[in-house]
Amino acid sequence: MKLGVVSESRPVQSSHPSAQYGYADEPSRWNPRYWRKRVWAGIAVAIVIIIVIAVPVAVTQTRSDPYPNYVPLNYSLVETYEGESFFDNWDYFTGYDPTHGFVHYVPREHAQQLNLTYASETAAVLKVDTSVGPNDEPNASTGRFSVRVTSRNTYHEGLFIFDVRHTPYGCATWPALWLSDPYNWPDNGEIDIMEAINQADDGNQMTLHTTSGCRMNVRREQTGEGLQSNCDHAENQNAGCGVRGPEESFGPRFNDNGGGIMALEWRDAGIRMWQFARDAIPADITGGNPSPSTWGTAASDFPSTRCDVGSHFRNSSIIINITLCGDLVYAAYGDSGCPSNCTDIVSNHPEVFTQAYWELGPIQVYQAA
Repeated sequence: MKLGVVSESRPVQSSHPSAQYGYADEPSRWNPRYWRKRVWAGIAVAIVIIIVIAVPVAVTQTRSDPYPNYVPLNYSLVETYEGESFFDNWDYFTGYDPTHGFVHYVPREHAQQLNLTYASETAAVLKVDTSVGPNDEPNASTGRFSVRVTSRNTYHEGLFIFDVRHTPYGCATWPALWLSDPYNWPDNGEIDIMEAINQADDGNQMTLHTTSGCRMNVRREQTGEGLQSNCDHAENQNAGCGVRGPEESFGPRFNDNGGGIMALEWRDAGIRMWQFARDAIPADITGGNPSPSTWGTAASDFPSTRCDVGSHFRNSSIIINITLCGDLVYAAYGDSGCPSNCTDIVSNHPEVFTQAYWELGPIQVYQAA
């Protein structure tokens, strides 16, 4: 600038909107490079507050939806029921049926005489009598002959592998494969592994029956359909807390597919069951080294979240039976599609029971090392 020359004032040229207000050269408030320490301090405080709030919320959410730790266990085989000696370590129940069935359970000698139980090197069979008709003497007017066997050995926890070749079905039938202490029921609990009634077209039902204080209205990881959530035998007419499998898990469709494997893992963390079709049995089962942690989602899951498994289940035997009519069948017979009434079918129609038999391969019991 030359002395004595007055310069002309020119407006600032800028494309930023703030230029029109005369502070175009000021740093942008949205640029973190120009933030002051007090701004950064405020952000740090805000982050701490968010963490303080978020952590308890996450912990509370976890506590409200807990799930037991099914840590993998190493199992060793301790017992096998198989071959021609299959029935040697079982007791045959006789007398009045506790479930009010229209049946006469017979002792071993009578069962063998009627061919209701027999075993070969590859399979064991338990069946309902089909030889007695309405004109025979004696007839079945007071109930039909059948079988209920209980293992002499008892168990508290374990991994049980059942090779099931054929499941019983037919109008009036009520077969079951289960674990319980029949002398201390319901105090020592009941675990139903396979159970169905009549034509078994609703699929397999897996159920727990207990004393009070065992509920399943909790997080569960299973493929089956949960039914009642209260396992207490004194509630819901002893329905227990059941899980229903698909139609092919019991009865004609199961049998036509060659049966399969039922696996029960019973431990303090919970009780889980899996079913594998004949062509989908895990290699670790066939290889004698079963590892439930590799089997994927169970068919039924009864976690210990609101049920102390250790105190509700103990001292259980394996039980296999086929009762006829009985409490469960009577309650559903009218909607079963079966003819006449339950006791008439049992008394006068032995041909209905040609498919009312269990055929089993080996039963293996494993215990955690």
